[in-house]
Amino acid sequence: MGQVIYLVRHGQTVWNTLGRLQGLQNSPLTEYGLGQVDRMGQVLLNALEGRDEPLQCQVSPLERAQVTASRLLANMSQVSLKTDDRLAEVSFGSWDGMTAYEISIEYPGALDGAGAFDWFFRAPDGESFEGASARLGAWLKSVSGSTIAVSHGVAGRVLMGVYLGVPRHEALRLTVPDGGLACLADGKVTFLS
Repeated sequence: MGQVIYLVRHGQTVWNTLGRLQGLQNSPLTEYGLGQVDRMGQVLLNALEGRDEPLQCQVSPLERAQVTASRLLANMSQVSLKTDDRLAEVSFGSWDGMTAYEISIEYPGALDGAGAFDWFFRAPDGESFEGASARLGAWLKSVSGSTIAVSHGVAGRVLMGVYLGVPRHEALRLTVPDGGLACLADGKVTFLS
């Protein structure tokens, strides 16, 4: 098998349970989220069994991803860890920390006509889809060798979309569950958990 990227979304956070956009803000992992990370760690260990190539882990600078990476790698001493700002979540600007309901009240009409995930890119001072695609595409091009990437929900969708070469509307429909682990290899995305 050639280069493989194991894309991890951080475990469930308190704000995930409340429907709050986290963006560049932080919320702690829930007990359930910590359990998700432990389960992902076991799935990842199983997936890596028999592989002898060097493996690195690159992680978003945001606390929820850092905690996820530290816990995930607890039993993988041979994996080097590096923080990479390009793996951070998409910034929702002034919408960071808000729910869709709060956005609809404070920014009337901002969500009108938006698709299920397209609204993430409607914040007046947030990151654009194009900006996020360029940032995550640059990260993807910089990766050499097999890598564990610990990132986020919207950033993960965009990253998988760039990897697959699919248009925006398809990228935003890709599934990235809390505590999800996907394998990006041979031009395909396969979920392991």
